Amino acid sequence: MKRAGILNRHLSGAIAELGHGDEVLVCDAGMPIPRGPRVVDLAFRAGVPSFAEVLDGLLAELVVEGATAAEEVRQANPAASALLRERLAGLTLVPHARLKELSAGARLVVRTGEARPYANVLLRCGVFF
Repeated sequence: MKRAGILNRHLSGAIAELGHGDEVLVCDAGMPIPRGPRVVDLAFRAGVPSFAEVLDGLLAELVVEGATAAEEVRQANPAASALLRERLAGLTLVPHARLKELSAGARLVVRTGEARPYANVLLRCGVFF
């Protein structure tokens, strides 16, 4: 049994399969999930687990070289906007419709129980060296 980090075996295994340039969509409970990517659905109840909890857990295990979120998050969800700006240097903002298009290229989708709008981010994996 793992001692620390992400304990969910499906998510831990999916993370281990990611490589440089692969993308991971971390999304709220309402984001349309594209066909194709592997999906790990963590949603349990509205708000559980939160977008912040899942994002922080992923950032502790992934090397992230870039991130994209919806520009609508700034007005519709100031808390998520602040979290994204704080955690992800160089965050790119695009219209939500464009984020949905980009998410089709994700290798992994991690769905949270977040019930506030636009709590979504597309992470691009980097390398540790």
